[in-house]
Amino acid sequence: MKVLFVDAGNYCRSPAAEIVARTLAASEGASEWQFGSAGLKDKHVGDTADPRSIAACAECGYDLSAFRCRQIGDADFQIFDLILAMDRDNLAQLETRRPAGAGVPIRLFLGDREVPDPYYGEADGFASMMSQIEQGVRRLLAG
Repeated sequence: MKVLFVDAGNYCRSPAAEIVARTLAASEGASEWQFGSAGLKDKHVGDTADPRSIAACAECGYDLSAFRCRQIGDADFQIFDLILAMDRDNLAQLETRRPAGAGVPIRLFLGDREVPDPYYGEADGFASMMSQIEQGVRRLLAG
C-alpha cells in the first residue's frame, strides 16, 4: 500500500506524517507500506521541512532532518494507492487537480477531522500536530 500525505506546501504537516508513518511502519515490521508526501504549492520545493516541524518530530523521536519538500505531480495520482489530505481545503484542491481517469481514493487523513496548519501559530500547535499525526498513523496502520 503506497500512501501520499498532502498539505499546502509539504513544509509542516505532510513531512511529519510521512516520517511518522515510515518510522512506525518499520518498527512494526509492516514492509508492505510505503509512504510519501507532497505539497499543493511549489513555494518550498527543495527546502527542508519547517524548522519547527523538524524540532517537533525530534522531540517525539523522529528524524526529519534529511527531508526535502516537493510539489505533487500528475504521476502521484497513478503511483499512490491512497492520497490523504491534511485539511478540507487540501482535499478540495486535490479533487480539482486529479487527472482525468485517476481513480486513486483521496480523503482526509483523520477521517472527519482536519490536522490544523500550525505554520502561523505558536510552538504548541506543532506539539498538537504531532499528537494528531501519531494517532492517525496508528489508526491507518491498524486498518
